Parts: sequence; structure tokens; C-alpha cells
Amino acid sequence: MKNDPIALDRLSDAVEAKAPAFTELSDRIWEMPELRFAETRSVEAQIALLEAEGFRVTRNVAGIPTAFMAESGDGGPLIGFLGEFDALAGLSQEPGVAEQRPLEAGGNGHGCGHNLLGAGAMLAAVSARDALRESGMKGRVRYYGCPGEEGGSGKTFMAREGAFDGLDAAVTWHPGAFNAVMSIRNLANYQVYFRFKGKAAHAAGSPHLGRSALDAVELMNVGVNYLREHMPQEARVHYAITNSGGVSPNVVQAEAEVLYLIRAPKVTEAAALFERVKACAEGAAIMTGTKWSFEIDKACSEVAQNRTLETVLHGNFQSLGAPAYDEADQRFAAEIRRSLSAEDIASEVASFGADAALEGEALHDGVLPFDGTPITQAGSTDVGDVSQIVPTVQAWGACWAVGTPFHTWQAVAQGQSAHAHKGMVQAAKVMAATALDGFRDPELLARAKAELAQRRGGKPYVSPIPAEVLAPPLRKAG
Repeated sequence: MKNDPIALDRLSDAVEAKAPAFTELSDRIWEMPELRFAETRSVEAQIALLEAEGFRVTRNVAGIPTAFMAESGDGGPLIGFLGEFDALAGLSQEPGVAEQRPLEAGGNGHGCGHNLLGAGAMLAAVSARDALRESGMKGRVRYYGCPGEEGGSGKTFMAREGAFDGLDAAVTWHPGAFNAVMSIRNLANYQVYFRFKGKAAHAAGSPHLGRSALDAVELMNVGVNYLREHMPQEARVHYAITNSGGVSPNVVQAEAEVLYLIRAPKVTEAAALFERVKACAEGAAIMTGTKWSFEIDKACSEVAQNRTLETVLHGNFQSLGAPAYDEADQRFAAEIRRSLSAEDIASEVASFGADAALEGEALHDGVLPFDGTPITQAGSTDVGDVSQIVPTVQAWGACWAVGTPFHTWQAVAQGQSAHAHKGMVQAAKVMAATALDGFRDPELLARAKAELAQRRGGKPYVSPIPAEVLAPPLRKAG
């Protein structure tokens, strides 16, 4: 597409014509923020629009009630678009204001822009399908409704069950503060519950009879904190005590639980670090005379870069350019930036690999350069598991003021803004154009597959989530 400006102009116009229904969808999802694997209303809203567009919908993918696929077309290559739509807890925020003002105390909010992500990926999928029909080319377009990205690894569960097998390529994006190829080195992870069982006793009258599960949790945490000196520099370990054993200090706590998130650059390294964390749990149990167990909650692999597709996407981004922001967009973005510290802004700009000179901009109105070198980021995404199976390419779309941190009220406040909608629509154009390049050029897809095969060294994909671990909505309570 990048070599055919007339075709790009026509695609751009077609996406703009379709955009109002999808910007309305993104706003509806923003207004009903639902947490991982509970995104029922968001899913129904997406399915209704896709069915109206003539897509064939398959529900309950991988047995997960809020995972689905929607497909259109026959024959030819099969290209998938990945959509997300889950929110985050504790980030309720009134839209369109540049001060923290929750709509609901402790409520949910779209602090990572997934309301935009899913609607934008859908817009790209529908637009690519329409362009295929117009051109007469053969090809199938599939949209994946992927639940539970935030702390759930929905795509990893879907990947384990073969949901992405047979794709020729996958395309997606993420809202951010810049327009760019999302070429990243990120961290694989394991999220694991550690549970300790001891013996209750009167903490003053007969403490010698008690065996404290809370002591075991605390000793495990101490052990892991000492472990930090002896693990890879890029690794990260975080924890939250999810059951402290009660609120009575005069009762020796018989049960306690801690949730660990263990990250490393490669899934094999994360698995090795997980074993060392388990040793800390075992040691804590021995020291306290308690019993311990663990339960894997979720896991995800690192992203496999695909320069072949990233180069094409970058070319399309350069040709299509950035969104056209107006004075009102710039003014609201500047108001948001006044709520951020200089350190906030500098840190976020650096995380995108952007030039420090861009720290002064309210909204990014260009496209970041791309030389094939991925940016190192310490976060994790279940897109990694898709990328280990099928050539995958991602874009950043400028939907937030420059410097806006992820998972903050500032991100939520911009979720229904005009500049966020513009960023979403522009990302949809770039994604659709990149997919159409794949449909037009089988050799491009072949090169992308060869690159993935080389990166994997001939090894098949193995899910980091064991077969016996069910997705959270399929687990029995207790």
C-alpha cells in the first residue's frame, strides 16, 4: 500500500467513513469498564457491530465466555486483528477534565486505553475486509476479541488452545503518546499464588502451640528480596499479600496468601526464576512449621519481533502521517500535561525511545523513526504468545498527551477525547493498510514467517501455562 498513494487515499477515506460507529463503540466500552474476563457488555457491544457488518462470530473461544472470533471473507491468506477491551480497578475518572475526579469511589476505569484498542482493531478489520471486496482479492479477515489482558493473559489461554493456529499474520496496536511501530523487547512473566497453612493459637496465652502462616509469607518475602541481588538485572519480581490471615493480632494466623508476579526477558528465564521463588516459599514453610502450596494464575511469553512486517507498517505510517489535531485538542492535552511532573513526562518519552526534544510537545504530530532496533520496555503483554505462533506486528497510536503515564487517571480522562478518537482512527488506517499489503503480496507473508521460524530456531511454541491451569472464569470457586 505504501507504494500506491491513490490506494492509500481511498483506504483513508473509507476508514473515515466507517469511523463514527467505532468511535461511538469505544465510548460505550469506556462507559462500562469491566475487569478481566468479566467484560460481558463490552463483548456484546462488539459482536453486535461485527454481525451488523456481516462477520461470522464464534463465541466462547478456548472455553472462555468473553473470548470470541469474528471472520469475513473466503479463500486466500488469513490475517487476524487482535482486540482488547478490559479495564483496570481503582481508576474511575470523569472524562474530559484535567484533574482527578472519580465518577465512582474505587470504581474501574480504562487506564490503558483498551476501549480504544478493541474498537480501533475492529475498525481496521472491517476496513480491510471492505477493501478486499472492492479489489476482488481473495482473503479472510478475522477479529479476535481477547479478554483479560490486564493481569489475566487471555491470549495465552487462547493460544494454548490453538485459537491463533492457521493465521498468516496478526496485526494490532496500543494507545499511547506517540505514533510509531511498537517494536519492543519486553518481559515474559508468571503470576502465581503462594498459600501457607499453619495452626491457630492464642497469641499471648499459648503462642508455642501456633504455627503462623503470616510469618511464612513474611519470611518468603524477605527471602525473595534477598534473591533480587542474584537474579538477572532485567528481571522484576512484585508481590501483594492477598490474605493476611485475619484482623485479630491476638490470634496466630492459620492461613495466609501472597500473589507473586515474576518477570524476565525470556519465558525460559522467567520459569527458572519462578523455581527460585518457589524455593524461598519452601524455606519459609520449613522455618515456620507450616505447609505451602502454589497455584499458577497466568503467564505470558516475550514478544517475538518481526522486522519484515514492522518495516511495512512503518512505511504505511509515514505515508499516512499523524492525526490532524486542532486547537481544542492541543489545549486539553496541555491541561493534562500540567497535572504531570517533569519526571513523569521525561520517563514516558524515554520509554517510547523518543527524542527528549519531544518532551515539550502537547500532542505528537509526527511518526517516530524506525531502524529495526526494538525498544526495551519492562512491561509484559500476552500479545507475546501470539507473536511466538504467527508473525505479529504492532503499532503505537498517539491518543494521549505526551508524557501521560499508563494506568493513571490522566489516561482515563482522555479516553473519550477527540484527540484519542483521532489517534485510534489513524492507527486503524495503518493497520488496515499493512494487512492489505499482506493480502496483495504472498511473498511478504512468506518472508515474515521465515523470520519467525528463524527467531524460534525451529522450536515449536509451548504455552507457559500448564494444561491443567484453567482460565480464571472456568475455575471452581474455592
